[in-house]
Amino acid sequence: MFLLQANTTSLFNASDLQLIAPELILTVCACIALVLEVILPFRKSKVTAQLGLAGIALAFVSLYIQLAQMGGTFKVWNIEALTPVDGFYGMVRIDGFAILFKAIFLIAAALAIAISTRYLDIEGEQHGEYYALILFATVGMLFLACGYDLIALYISLELMALTFYVLVAFTKREKRSNEAAMKYFLLGAFSSGILLYGMSLLYGVTGSTNLGEMAQGIAVILKSAAPDEAGAAAASLRPILLLGMISLAAGLFFKISAVPFHMWAPDAYEGAPTSVTAFLSTGSKAASFALYARIFIEALGGMRLDWAPLLGLVAAITILVGNWGAVTQENSKRLLAYSSISNAGYLLLGLIAANEWGYKGLIIYLLVYTLMNMGAFGIIISLRRRGIIGDNVEDMAGLSQKAPGMAFMMAVFMLSLGGLPATGGFMGKWFLIGGLLQRGKTDGRHWYYWLAGWAIINTVVSFYYYIRFIRVMYIGERVADERPLALSNALKAALVAALIGIIIIGIFPQPFINLAQHLMKQ
Repeated sequence: MFLLQANTTSLFNASDLQLIAPELILTVCACIALVLEVILPFRKSKVTAQLGLAGIALAFVSLYIQLAQMGGTFKVWNIEALTPVDGFYGMVRIDGFAILFKAIFLIAAALAIAISTRYLDIEGEQHGEYYALILFATVGMLFLACGYDLIALYISLELMALTFYVLVAFTKREKRSNEAAMKYFLLGAFSSGILLYGMSLLYGVTGSTNLGEMAQGIAVILKSAAPDEAGAAAASLRPILLLGMISLAAGLFFKISAVPFHMWAPDAYEGAPTSVTAFLSTGSKAASFALYARIFIEALGGMRLDWAPLLGLVAAITILVGNWGAVTQENSKRLLAYSSISNAGYLLLGLIAANEWGYKGLIIYLLVYTLMNMGAFGIIISLRRRGIIGDNVEDMAGLSQKAPGMAFMMAVFMLSLGGLPATGGFMGKWFLIGGLLQRGKTDGRHWYYWLAGWAIINTVVSFYYYIRFIRVMYIGERVADERPLALSNALKAALVAALIGIIIIGIFPQPFINLAQHLMKQ
């Protein structure tokens, strides 16, 4: 368990609505955005973007209030006396895990809206429903963070997925966008079926959809080794448990774009609007890992010896395929798609370690990854002009001469993605790999050390394609187009915020480490 068990109640209380205050705020804002799209004059949809940002700010405030109501007190970013709270018949749990992931989702949504306004202007797709879909997707992510029941988690996952199917195809006049959305939808429906099948097996074995009750039921089955009839019956359930665990893992491998269910990511990332690609690669991935952690650490924690080797093998292959697939890419969005695949493998290391360092690495790296990827896609959006797509790596040639500040930002984002020391990306990978080494020492199994070494080797390989961006910007021939880049104020603010966040976490990470440590306390 991530935190101490909370007191549960079997009765619905109107005060339970306070537990989902951020979700309610964003839902209301999304509905208002849809109404504003109808009543506002043509090309005034930027007002809905401002409404979305205001709603996210209010959701942050409500999140802080929830933390205070749980007994959290800030002392140099340390949080003490934190008590989890359950509601809605145990279907929702607000704990440190939920608070941290919700904060990451809200940051991702705010950055996604900030980098979208200019892009939608250029594409001629400035519509209020776009921002409403962003908010609805964020609502699904928030419920994934606090859901404590398989039914609530599955509905939240589908809410997020359905909105992304629409967002990927939002530029409906683009054939690539429609093709990407169709592939994403078909494979997503297939993976949801596998995921639901695994959930049904676990429910059939344990008799409950509540994660805590499932964990207790699984523990009873695993401990039943008596040679009597009851022990034989319990032993016969173990294969079903394993099948359910494998089905859940397979369904979630698609959501995080891990091998062998990664084939949708390059096409979807390339065909989707760039602002949607940024949100899909950060918010959706973070939400999927929240779901992964909730189910595998909370409900299937007793089966860690069974699923850890499976996840370890998938993580090793995912890191390899992602890194080597990115080496040959010329399109920057496809390159970052393969980078996202490899980073899914690195993030799996935190779940495999399943210890304090692994959890801290998972949280810190997800936060930093959100900032890095949002910043990188923001730079790509800044290159987009009428008549110039700006999606290829070579389109950044001469950027250091035309916009030295933008080139510096992109260099920092790329070096942080590679894991260069003094950047946020280094701190995340440091804890992820350190968690593996600690787990290997605790369990006495050498494959943890091999996996850690494999991750380090592939981290070095990743610098090859990340540095390609830097080489093109600083050494490549200057492009023929001399027009200066035109950035909106929101895009500038998003890029600066991402840059500052990466540098601060890389140079002064201790407050973030303390925050993750206290909120993810077991």
